[in-house]
Amino acid sequence: MNYTPSLNDLKAFACIAGWQSFRKAADELGLAPSTLSHVIRTLEENMGVRLFHRTTRSVALTEAGEKLLSRLQPVLRDLDFALEEVNHFRDRPSGMLRINTSDIAVAMLLDAVVPDFLAQYPDMSLDLVTDGRLVDIVAEGFDAGIRLGEAIPQDMIAVRFGGETRFVAIAAPSYFNNRSVPHIPDDLKFHRCIRYRLPSGKPYHWEFARHGQELHIDVPGSLTLDHPVLMVKAAMAGLGIAYVPQTVAQDALANGSLITVLDDWCPPIAGLYLYYPGHRHVPSGLRAFIDVMKASTRGNS
Repeated sequence: MNYTPSLNDLKAFACIAGWQSFRKAADELGLAPSTLSHVIRTLEENMGVRLFHRTTRSVALTEAGEKLLSRLQPVLRDLDFALEEVNHFRDRPSGMLRINTSDIAVAMLLDAVVPDFLAQYPDMSLDLVTDGRLVDIVAEGFDAGIRLGEAIPQDMIAVRFGGETRFVAIAAPSYFNNRSVPHIPDDLKFHRCIRYRLPSGKPYHWEFARHGQELHIDVPGSLTLDHPVLMVKAAMAGLGIAYVPQTVAQDALANGSLITVLDDWCPPIAGLYLYYPGHRHVPSGLRAFIDVMKASTRGNS
């Protein structure tokens, strides 16, 4: 076969394979889905093989597509490394840095880290994607992620962002006008609790610990929400006891709209960490972001 695909065509193929979606790949590449479909159709015709099984609902690699992807991924990775090494000769890092995180962590980043980073590195762009679920940052094309330390995969390199954090049980003072205050987690079965639904759809079991004893409780409650900010609002309205990160409720706690209960069962835990794969070359933009993040953490300590 004399046909040699272009680098852009091969990158388009790898992007579709990574997302398993023409639409999502088109969004990342800045192309119309119809244009991307034409690129792959032309690639398949010129190569003489089908690379994808396509239906109206799904996209999957054929055996030939899997073989091509397995050979192509290290080549594209080496190309990225080569271009990044050349980038080291620039005075400033440039390009796009994609980070997957939570909306709570993004709010913390926007306070200082993001403004400082963009001011110091004007040739860099940031794409911060908030997601309730813990994604595979490598498979989904992210340079790094930010999550609680306990949720980070063990094969990742983690850099601490901020100090310890704490989950607290909160309620409006008025909620206890005709109710007793819970003293142990088991007392929650006599209360209305504002439950949290995980991105998987399952209810979150509240986690408590004291003197080495750990409890995971599926609390009762007639209201279930999927965002801590909404849970704080519901607690302020007197709808029950909520269990949320303390940072989300700190303003309401400070002004007395909410109070905490079961304090001795809510110890501090490892806070947020930025993490990235250890087997990859670290892009200069990510290294610069980590430096700014560390400086911000030191400044707030």
